[in-house]
Amino acid sequence: MARYRFPSSLVLAALVMAVTAMFGTARAAIIQVQAGADLQAAVAAALPGDTLQLASGAYPGNVIIDKPLVVQGPEDRSAHIIGERKGRSIWVQAADVTLRHLTVSNSGLSLPDMDAGVFLDRGAHRALIAENDILDNSVGVYVWGPHDAQVRDNRIVGNTGLRTNERGNGVTIWNSPGSRIIDNTISEGRDGIFSNASKQNVFSGNHFSRVRYAVHYMYTNDSVVSDNVSEGNEIAYALMFSRSLIARDNIGLGSTSQGLMLNGTQQSAIVGNVLDGGEKCVFIYNANFNRMMDNVFRNCEIGVHYTAGSEGNAITGNAFINNQNQVKYVGTRFLEWSVDGLGNYWSDLSAFDLNGVGIGDTAYRPNGIIDQVIWRAPSARLLLNSPAVSIVRWAQTQFPAILPGGVIDSAPLMAVPDTPTLSKSEAIK
Repeated sequence: MARYRFPSSLVLAALVMAVTAMFGTARAAIIQVQAGADLQAAVAAALPGDTLQLASGAYPGNVIIDKPLVVQGPEDRSAHIIGERKGRSIWVQAADVTLRHLTVSNSGLSLPDMDAGVFLDRGAHRALIAENDILDNSVGVYVWGPHDAQVRDNRIVGNTGLRTNERGNGVTIWNSPGSRIIDNTISEGRDGIFSNASKQNVFSGNHFSRVRYAVHYMYTNDSVVSDNVSEGNEIAYALMFSRSLIARDNIGLGSTSQGLMLNGTQQSAIVGNVLDGGEKCVFIYNANFNRMMDNVFRNCEIGVHYTAGSEGNAITGNAFINNQNQVKYVGTRFLEWSVDGLGNYWSDLSAFDLNGVGIGDTAYRPNGIIDQVIWRAPSARLLLNSPAVSIVRWAQTQFPAILPGGVIDSAPLMAVPDTPTLSKSEAIK
């Protein structure tokens, strides 16, 4: 009797791949959805991997997406998903979901309930939210626990009927490693991007206006904030209780309070940023072992406010330009702000460079005894023009030994370092 011979493992594998490809192609259907249709029913009827192609028009919101799907509208974003002003306009619960070319609006406005225009739940790994208008919601996009989510090229505008502190953030991230928030325009929210208890995130190329803080980090480590622009917000970049960050080539213009806040920030690199205008260009509070290089701090009431025991920070190659007070440091320690013979540029430096090496021949000291007195007792400003104060200032220049502890730049630069981000900031202004 002839025996049936099973195919070889190689042939069997080829058959399996062919069958899988055939069925996979059959499943990946493009389903046309007309305006006003029950979008939740369309999601239920679709198979994993399908694309729901929405026509222009309005669709009822509070949709739950519980399978891998692409939901997209026309390129002009005229497919409008309108929430019920309660809960989440779109709630993504499955991995590998894409939302593209949509307008999403009218979520609930409850911060405790985590209402959002788009809510990415803990299972929404690798979600892609791209090229949408996300308008008039509480939180625009809430990334709550998935990994490797992307939010890019969206316009996110918050609810303007609420006070700023009652609004949600443009993007909120919680415990979502690998998330990338890129090239979005965010306005009218509480914070532009708020990240809490996360890691390995990238926030890059975003533009923020009319928010409280543009970027707000809390307990977010090993992450990058780069090439963002903040215009006219209270604080541009608040990096708090986080470590191993890279903040590179960001711009903060016209911040009403602070351009950059380092509060409990550790072992991070702050490089090539431009902070222009505001009460304080930089506030450094209990931040340690950071590297600050090639930044521009200008046109602020205080260039850098340095306090609360911050130590171990390398500050070199920066430019301090036209600040009313270049540095505010209330303390008795001496802090050297040059590294390996390279200091910073100070627009009010009075020094010569007799040997022509680009380094001032005398050290720069931004603060003296009178500054310390005024900061501790502001009413002493009444005496600033008195003969006694003039004598004290003269004595400090003649006898440096009587100077108090403070910042010393032993190798001040004679010219503004070349910072490419500075030209970019000038073009924006």
